[in-house]
Order: sequence, then structure tokens, then C-alpha cells
Amino acid sequence: MADMTEEKTYRGPCPCGSHLTYERCCQRLHDGEPAADAEALMRSRYTGFGLKLQDYLLATWHESTRPTDLDVEKSARRWLGLKVLRHEVTGPDTADVEFVARYKANGRVWEIRETSHFVREDGRWYYVDGDFEKQP
Repeated sequence: MADMTEEKTYRGPCPCGSHLTYERCCQRLHDGEPAADAEALMRSRYTGFGLKLQDYLLATWHESTRPTDLDVEKSARRWLGLKVLRHEVTGPDTADVEFVARYKANGRVWEIRETSHFVREDGRWYYVDGDFEKQP
């Protein structure tokens, strides 16, 4: 995966794995366009972690579970790839997305498998929380 250290200078395939360019995919959401569904939001959040877009990540986190600070700027994680396993609509304004994300930190490759829960309010999707496990 290409270096994703600064959003506005990143060019190439979108880090979320959609096979579109970043400009045609996640950048639109990072610039304020609402996500079409929970999977699109999840993909944009994955890319947001890679690009260290703390403000975007906090803005797309539901207020009921949003942390006060993420401090992604100091993260040593280098994101390596995303694979969406399942996107399930669970109600008129709720959905789950199961995925596997790989990253490298401290010389080791790690894998996070998560089922994220999303809610739509006023036409916008938000990440609520997730059930996950981290494995080397």
C-alpha cells in the first residue's frame, strides 16, 4: 500500500481497496459528502486511520460512544490492507460491517477482525462500536 501520511497529497488507488482512485472514493467522504451506506463509511474510516484524519474519524463516530481524543497522529501503525467480509443491513437505519484490516507496528504484522455497528441519523451514517479481536 502506498504511503498515506497526508490526505491532500495522496494519489493512486484508494487505500480502502475499492479499486477506485482515492479522489473518486474516500476523499469525497473526507471532504464532507455523506456515505451512501455503512460499508462506504467503514471504508472511509479505514482510509482515515491510514491518513491520520483524526477530525474525520471523530466526526463520523456516534456521539454516544465517541472518545474525546484519538491521537492517531502518534500511532506507529502502518495500514497494509482491508478486506470486507460482510455488510448486513440490520434495520431501517442500522447496519453491521465485518472486516479484516492488517497493519504493521513495531516490526510485526497484526490483523484486526471486527464487526462494526453503524447507525444512520439525519441521512448520515455513524460508527457506533464494534466487536473485535487483534491477532498477530
